[in-house]
Amino acid sequence: MKKIGVFTSGGDAPGMNAAVRAVVRGGIYYGLEVVGIKRGYQGIIEKDFYDMNARSVSNIIQRGGTILKSARSDEFRTEEGRKKALKNLKEAKIDGLVAIGGDGTFTGAKIFFEEFGFPIVGIPGTIDNDLTGTDYTLGYDTATNTALKATDAIKDTASSHSRLFFIEVMGRDTGFIALRTAVAGGAEAALVPEKMTTMDELMETLKEGSQNAKTSSIVIVAEGNPNGTATEIAYKVGQKDNRYTSKVTILGHTQRGGTPSCYDRLLGSKLGVWAIEALKEGKKNVMIGDVGGKLRYTPFEEAIEARRKFDEELLRISKILAI
Repeated sequence: MKKIGVFTSGGDAPGMNAAVRAVVRGGIYYGLEVVGIKRGYQGIIEKDFYDMNARSVSNIIQRGGTILKSARSDEFRTEEGRKKALKNLKEAKIDGLVAIGGDGTFTGAKIFFEEFGFPIVGIPGTIDNDLTGTDYTLGYDTATNTALKATDAIKDTASSHSRLFFIEVMGRDTGFIALRTAVAGGAEAALVPEKMTTMDELMETLKEGSQNAKTSSIVIVAEGNPNGTATEIAYKVGQKDNRYTSKVTILGHTQRGGTPSCYDRLLGSKLGVWAIEALKEGKKNVMIGDVGGKLRYTPFEEAIEARRKFDEELLRISKILAI
């Protein structure tokens, strides 16, 4: 293997630039040429390539987002589009790819490998932390800290005005950000996609808080929870008990941006070097993960389909601490 390509795909996540930097410098260390591919799979189809050197990635480890940009590619979903991508890679003499992204990115990589046997290794870059085979995905730690910082600020206002606040965080299919933020932020409840909390149960939790002399409350709402949006839940609470003065804050894409945490910079650095070493050793069709500080290879199919188990123990602890 003499030349590798690196790209980011799917939703951006803090730490992606740290991973790109590590892939480029790790590749150069091992005597490889490194090609940056802009806009993910669409960039492969449009041959949006450029040669990268050590200076190409100077001063990016602290930056959020991705210098390689990201884009959706409907064309890559077609066989014709993937054949065009393969042709472009061969013409550029690229021997292997490092794909940084989440389940959608790895699904595309898996299909591409199955059709053409092209060597691809993946780095898990998604704030959702929903991939199995790694303790944390790139961006999760930063996104949770962003949500926590906002929760701390809102808690000051909630306390000052004796109000109930609903804070909506990202998590269409998973509640990892919501649950961790709720426990670390001292929230009264976390509403997540994995576990149904009925409105009656929520009302009972809020009632218990009032009986224990709480004058304000915080509820963290994952956007994919079964009860609806934070705004809809706040309305339902008001309908059940008009004594509550509820406010809603939707954090949205603030969780995907911003300066990556120390942890995400370190994780991106480790995973990037490991990805290069994996390609050199002939690994393909696998995701690179960090489990207990050690390298783990997980087949794309398993990383995508097995999914991370929800932390039942942390949910139990959050309920104990809500009194």
